[in-house]
Amino acid sequence: MRCEHRDGATGRLPPDAPRTGSTLTATGTLLRFALRRDRVRTLVWAGSVALLFLYAATALDAVYPTAADRQVRAQLVSSPAAVMMSGPGYGLDDYTLGAMVANEFTLWAIVAVAIMNILLVVRHTRAEEESGRSELVRAGVVGRHAPATAALLLAVVADLLIAVLSGLVLVAAGLAVVDSFALGAAVGVTGLVFAAVAVVTSQLTGHGRTASGLALAVLGVAYLLRAVGDVEQTHGSWVSWLSPIAWGQQIRAFVDLRWWPLGLSLVLVVVLLLAGSALAARRDVGAGLFPPRAGRAQAPAGLGGPFALAWRQQRGSVLAWGVGVGLMAYASGTFADSVREMVDELAATNPTILELFGEADMLAGFVAVMTVFLALAVGGFAVASALRARSEETSGRLEPVLATATSRTRWFGGQLAVTVLGVVVLLVVSGLALGLGALSVGVRDPGLGEYVLAALVYLPAVLALVGVVWFFLGWRPGLAGLAWVVLVWSFVVGMFGGLLDLPDAVMGISPYRHVPQLPADDVDAVGLAVLSAVALALLALGVGGFRRRDVVSS
Repeated sequence: MRCEHRDGATGRLPPDAPRTGSTLTATGTLLRFALRRDRVRTLVWAGSVALLFLYAATALDAVYPTAADRQVRAQLVSSPAAVMMSGPGYGLDDYTLGAMVANEFTLWAIVAVAIMNILLVVRHTRAEEESGRSELVRAGVVGRHAPATAALLLAVVADLLIAVLSGLVLVAAGLAVVDSFALGAAVGVTGLVFAAVAVVTSQLTGHGRTASGLALAVLGVAYLLRAVGDVEQTHGSWVSWLSPIAWGQQIRAFVDLRWWPLGLSLVLVVVLLLAGSALAARRDVGAGLFPPRAGRAQAPAGLGGPFALAWRQQRGSVLAWGVGVGLMAYASGTFADSVREMVDELAATNPTILELFGEADMLAGFVAVMTVFLALAVGGFAVASALRARSEETSGRLEPVLATATSRTRWFGGQLAVTVLGVVVLLVVSGLALGLGALSVGVRDPGLGEYVLAALVYLPAVLALVGVVWFFLGWRPGLAGLAWVVLVWSFVVGMFGGLLDLPDAVMGISPYRHVPQLPADDVDAVGLAVLSAVALALLALGVGGFRRRDVVSS
């Protein structure tokens, strides 16, 4: 394309203006600007992933110092629940430290880096167009594809940093050099796949939230395909190979290293980028390929209140999360019968297993693990839903609402009610779907009611996350995003707390830590009451601060 800027009076080009341009003009300038904007965010993500690998390697070495200890661990992680939460299980016959790290932590590093890439690309592409800033930037000498290319290059820089740091810390932990950097490369390259996915979804819709949601839905499908395929067959079935997440794990680091699966990821990146480029050429700046549906000329009377408006804004999100959580829960429940088969197989080779875990206890443990995982997913919805209030403020939409007879407390109540309603619905859906999945394979004990109760018992913990968001929204709005840190830490504690032998005081930071894991544990009414009181106190403090501070649009 030609990028020419003419003088408004004479119609002539300024003497220092470039005469021609390309679709990538000013990519370097935009990349430098993006690097400056996200330098802290990128370093935090990279450092967090590297620290996860470092702590995993050092803690596993301390907790499982001998080969015999590691083989006991290998038997436990071969259960369907563990396979869904880890990977295809290469190296279980000789479970070395490197195999433990690769098998049990690579998946979650990949998921974290994929989320980082999605948020990064959408932030610098679709979100910039939605805010109107991109149009101002493109008024200069900027090529049509320059913003998206700069965002993708920023993702490449971030992924490369993560790959190098991850490899370095694994080498520092005493693991093989080549395999360490191969594992880091697998995490980085797989993350780049989802950066390319975000490039495509950013062309489809005019809203950043929708673009992120679509890309995260692709990530969820990729995770589910990998989980189903890995459980279906040892070391993964053909279903696993439909997921780019599986490609990153199939390099078999520290067991039988092979590089070629990463080539599949790179090919997919190229295909997605070509698709994104073709789609971008067919839409206007600021618009998506799928235009928003025209609404009614007059709003229904039911939209006259804060709750109705908040529900209208978030009903699509609740539906999407419900479908995603429900499908994942149902698929997980279908493996409940495999737990019993696994107990029989383990007992045949190691009779002491039945002394440690009865068949019923093993099934209860499977349900407990899957429920906490699903409750963590619901926590993701809760934080995103609560943060919607902040976007209403910064976009300038809140001030006109408060200029009417609507009070701050009433508006707050509407936002909070929608979030709480969504959380309850998702917890019930996850419990029912998990139970129905188990019922479909003939597992009738525990019953559906126990599955729902096991999920609903996490309501105080999820509301505590919402309380963290609202506390900061009331007093320090710029720090409200720290609730994501609490959620991530809750995930680390819930999935790896026992494995990494974390101190109780450190694990206690997670609200999920104080919830009994039903049906394996007994209900702790006192603990749940205290957790509920903490959540209510945070919410009350948040609304108190919100009523006193200025509303700021920025």
